[in-house]
Amino acid sequence: MILNRFLIRIVVFFVFLIPVNLSSQSLSKVHLSVQNGLSADSMTLSDNTNFLYKRKKPVLSFHLDEKILTTADVPAVRSGNNFELEFDKKVRLVLVDVGSAGPDWQCSLEFENISGDTVSISNVIPFDSDNESVNITGSGPWDLARAWLFRPGYRPVRVILPDNAWEMGYTSFKSEGGISVCAITRRQQTVGGQKQRYQTLLPPKAKVYYNMYAGIFRGEWQNGLRYMFRDRYLYDLEKFDNSLYERADLAWIKESYIIILQMAWDREFFDRTTAKYTFPDLIRKGNELFENIDVWGIWPTWPRLGLDERNQWDLYRDLPGGTSQLKSFGRLARLNNTKFFIAYNPWDNSTRKEDHLRGMAQLIKETEADGVVLDTQGGSSHKLQAAADSVRKGVIMFSEGMAVVKDMPGIISGRVHNAIYFSPELNLNKLIKPDFSIFRVCDVGEDIIHREIAIAFFNGYGTELNMFRPGGRDDNYREDLEFLARTTFILRQNNDAFLDKDWTPLIDTRTDSVFVNQWTSGTKTVFTILNMKSEGMEGRLFKIKNDSRKHYVSLWNHENIVPIVENGTTYASVSVEGWPVSWSGTRKEGSVDCIAELPVLLRSELKGDSIFLKAHEKNKIILWKGNPSYKTISREFNLSKDSIVRIKDIFGYYEGKIVVQLLSNNHLLDEDIHFFKGGKPWLISSVVHTVRATGIAPDMVLIPGTEFTFDVSTAEDFIPYPEVSGITTKVDSFLIDKYPVTNAQYYEFLQSSG
Repeated sequence: MILNRFLIRIVVFFVFLIPVNLSSQSLSKVHLSVQNGLSADSMTLSDNTNFLYKRKKPVLSFHLDEKILTTADVPAVRSGNNFELEFDKKVRLVLVDVGSAGPDWQCSLEFENISGDTVSISNVIPFDSDNESVNITGSGPWDLARAWLFRPGYRPVRVILPDNAWEMGYTSFKSEGGISVCAITRRQQTVGGQKQRYQTLLPPKAKVYYNMYAGIFRGEWQNGLRYMFRDRYLYDLEKFDNSLYERADLAWIKESYIIILQMAWDREFFDRTTAKYTFPDLIRKGNELFENIDVWGIWPTWPRLGLDERNQWDLYRDLPGGTSQLKSFGRLARLNNTKFFIAYNPWDNSTRKEDHLRGMAQLIKETEADGVVLDTQGGSSHKLQAAADSVRKGVIMFSEGMAVVKDMPGIISGRVHNAIYFSPELNLNKLIKPDFSIFRVCDVGEDIIHREIAIAFFNGYGTELNMFRPGGRDDNYREDLEFLARTTFILRQNNDAFLDKDWTPLIDTRTDSVFVNQWTSGTKTVFTILNMKSEGMEGRLFKIKNDSRKHYVSLWNHENIVPIVENGTTYASVSVEGWPVSWSGTRKEGSVDCIAELPVLLRSELKGDSIFLKAHEKNKIILWKGNPSYKTISREFNLSKDSIVRIKDIFGYYEGKIVVQLLSNNHLLDEDIHFFKGGKPWLISSVVHTVRATGIAPDMVLIPGTEFTFDVSTAEDFIPYPEVSGITTKVDSFLIDKYPVTNAQYYEFLQSSG
């Protein structure tokens, strides 16, 4: 009997330690127990391998009004795959174990109000939360964006979720065998209840239904987020139709980071005092600041639409010069690498009747518009895109809000709406579809936009300057534009990385509240850094590779980053600015940095007054007179052979930083940083080779060649000596006179030379 028990334990031991390949595994079963409430203690994978959880976990927790409850708090009655629980004589929960639905485990939840008063259900979190799990749930006072990500060892971070998923709960935790569990709860429908953004109000006898899904992953905790958001699309879609994302004529929006939307009566577009358009000046100023504005959009409708019988399309045609003038502006814009957008107001139903789709298509045709802003809409439709496609290719639908997952296949761009005043630090929509083009709406007339620009940069997407509201175009705005120009420069040069489908949010850092996202393209890795500490931060921040084939550069400050090794671990050292404490909690807060891990490709050298450049035939090399920017003087080279560039020849007399960049298709491949200092002598003559001697004259002798090391020092360097100490060079053989030149010989030379 004892032997049998021993054998059983051995069998169980091996069952739980069998290595598995998760790429072919899925979660088939979560084992539920009713011994102490309703809890989960293990799971079975699709190949019947079992794994224990490190400890029993409630199946879920939730807020009943303001009280936190879990399924482990009350007795559970089981009937087959159904489990029934009652909480505080107010709510009955029925959980149905659906089992394996597709690749993951699923259960359905029904909350019913069994009391005589209205109750609130919120914060439904799968498997509860603890100090070892990663969770997403609502927290704090009411706000449009009050979803938070909780990570062990760090303060919680606000996150942006799809607009139909703000109430979702998320959990991931480690199990045995190196496997982790990730799970979400998604609210479905209500019967007699009232859905709100983060809670559901249930009058007596009303019900609300949730689905709970659980899957498995290995590795870092971010893989659980990727699994649920990117791979499972939060269970809003089974399969993603990528047709729009693969269209070459629409691909230009993926490389866009600056959008400006203006009213038709904005003085920067039309000067009413002179009755002249000022659009060319607007484009010129945009070019000076950003090299180009990616998108400029006109808005002649709301709030005046509806004051008379003219519909939205009539208001375009009634502008001075009509649609032919707008077409000319569109062509001028495209000559300056700017796309031209119009707007569509789907609520325009009480003015002159005109079919919306035909009206939009006709206006696109008349103006040659490159895109349409979809007012009041979070998504688009195949009908809208088809209407645009029928008259012009490459037309982008740009929704007012952010498309939810099920609408993303029908539209490839959207916005973080300005209804959210303080943008959360992390946007998880970017994780769902990294090549969905996102723009943070910055309402210029509302307030300073520095903080919002910083967060958009941190999340690898663009900014919309919304000029609809009057005012705001002061010195603070001009400072914000300079800040935006710097972030846009980096976003564009590293656009290839910011489309990374495997990007990693919030990598581990040594300092809390200094957040780091990681993006990779080929051999280049970019780390965007968002500092939310008023005192700033300087020193070791995150782990990096110790690889002699790579080097590290701050793309924000354009400085070399020297890795720091501590106890065998290599770290990137970061310096980010602080700000006055009084700015915290305002839109003045926030600072950024951007560290790039780059392959050693350029190998440029500063020697004397010249830069030595290696040939890179297929790629271009840019030399910058200072930190690269849209205002910095630069020179571009396409080199088929190694070359030497004299600094004075391209930049004149100059002392300071010289930045060398290697680019392919305008994307950064490598960057070298040099500091050119004056006050030092350098060789300005070139070696001119004479005809080699064929023999040795009688009055001369041959000095054999050898290696020569030159060491020189001086106690006085007011006039610096060339830096030649420690140089070893090979001196070729040469001829020299046997005897010194005599005075008589020198006199004869002077006479004969005139």
